[in-house]
Amino acid sequence: MLAVHFGAGNIGRGFIGSLLYQANYHTTFVDVNDAVIQELNEKQQYNVVLASENSETLTVKNVSGINSITDPDKVVEAIVNADIITTAVGPNILAVISELIAKGLQARMKSNQHPLNIIACENMIGGSSLLKEKVAEHLTEEERTSFDAIFGFPDAAVDRIVPNQANDDLLEVSVEPYYEWVVEETAIKGAKPSIDGVTYVADLKPYIERKLFTVNTGHAVPAYIGRYMGYATINEAMNDQHVQEIIKGALTESGEALIQTYQFDREEHQTYINKIIQRFMNPYISDEVTRVARGPIRKLGPNDRLIRPASIYLDVTGKEPFHLAKTIASALEYENEQDEEAVKLQQMITEDGYEKTLQSVSELDVGHPLIPIVLTELEMIKSLKK
Repeated sequence: MLAVHFGAGNIGRGFIGSLLYQANYHTTFVDVNDAVIQELNEKQQYNVVLASENSETLTVKNVSGINSITDPDKVVEAIVNADIITTAVGPNILAVISELIAKGLQARMKSNQHPLNIIACENMIGGSSLLKEKVAEHLTEEERTSFDAIFGFPDAAVDRIVPNQANDDLLEVSVEPYYEWVVEETAIKGAKPSIDGVTYVADLKPYIERKLFTVNTGHAVPAYIGRYMGYATINEAMNDQHVQEIIKGALTESGEALIQTYQFDREEHQTYINKIIQRFMNPYISDEVTRVARGPIRKLGPNDRLIRPASIYLDVTGKEPFHLAKTIASALEYENEQDEEAVKLQQMITEDGYEKTLQSVSELDVGHPLIPIVLTELEMIKSLKK
């Protein structure tokens, strides 16, 4: 069986690629990093190391690579013959790869009309749906109709911490032991891909938001609060008692929003929260706060990890989400000259002030009750600064 995977980065190799290998796929990685592609073709294998006390190494074999810039025709050929297509390129790159995927699917329609599923494994809501929309922009109306019959774009929720790293071996990647890959069963075309580790569900939204409002919300706390307090890594921040109190409070607030919205079992969700916090305290994963915090404007968006759970909590409980508000406040204070969004955010604050900037990036209505809560917490967090 052949898997075509767009994105030969650490997440692509360390998470999706390793599960595809264990499911007996040959995985062809598509990327623009020629050094990685050459290494994949030369070695045809790489190591995935579990970052834990009892470190284990999995050697992923049956791999190859194609440079999508220099060899687009080979990518098209691979799509024609693929049994599954996956991506891990980042939300902003889905539009970039959509034209090449469209060309591959157009070529496939002429010779191979076996059902095919394209799964975007991105850190976002509706990644596959977005990719489908972008692919459709390169098709005729007639093609869109015929494509819908055999090409599935099931959305997915993925979760595995793959820290920023530099290894002597270009292909080796270190990952945390825990992972979750949930796929929308109802959008599958043909037989479900048989991949151990994938959970198929009828309604994906509760699982996506559970992950987004627990893992991503939780990770934002040591990233933004930690950066504000002067810490360099997530692990350093998580060892601070103030950060631990804030993350527990923030995940209690986002948890209540989830429980009341999707009727998750309260005890099971608390167990999930505890597991997530322990993952962030893993001493074998050293992740820089700047990597986790990057892109603060996107992360302060209306449907993302901070504003949406805080807004829902306010709506369903009538109480102030002051731990989430404290994290939002620290995100507004986030400074990093190497982060384009962080620079832009601070320029907006300088020109328009905190209130107008928050309203703009979060798309909250004028007079929304969350805004004054965040502004109050902006004053409160000054006591945390080291």
